[in-house]
Amino acid sequence: MAECKIIRGGAGFHGKQGLDYFSGISAESAGSKAICMHLLEMPPGAAAEPHYHEAHETAIYVLEGSAEMLHGPELEHVMRVEAGDYLYIPAGVPHQPYNPTEKPVRAVIARTDPNEQESVVLVKELSSKAYRPSAQ
Repeated sequence: MAECKIIRGGAGFHGKQGLDYFSGISAESAGSKAICMHLLEMPPGAAAEPHYHEAHETAIYVLEGSAEMLHGPELEHVMRVEAGDYLYIPAGVPHQPYNPTEKPVRAVIARTDPNEQESVVLVKELSSKAYRPSAQ
């Protein structure tokens, strides 16, 4: 029989996307089979690398602050999320979240991939279209 587990917050890891995540539920930490969930803190000016999650959906709940995200095949769309917003990202959609504000952003992220980083695919060819803090 499977066990219920508590994963204590605190420890974290630096993701392929270029952001820091606090450890949460994953195959690595809890033995989950179909989900992972983490806390993300984005400092002012932080930006992920353009990427997508291969065959896995993402759901995000913004706890505090506001951020923007470029998304689409050419990162041609932009959206702004604020505290209290939910954000859904379909599998395979290139995106790049960033924090253009002077306040940190905190969000809970859940994906239908139990492995923390396995389905992350960096999209280097979109780097020229990405948000870069120094260019803004």
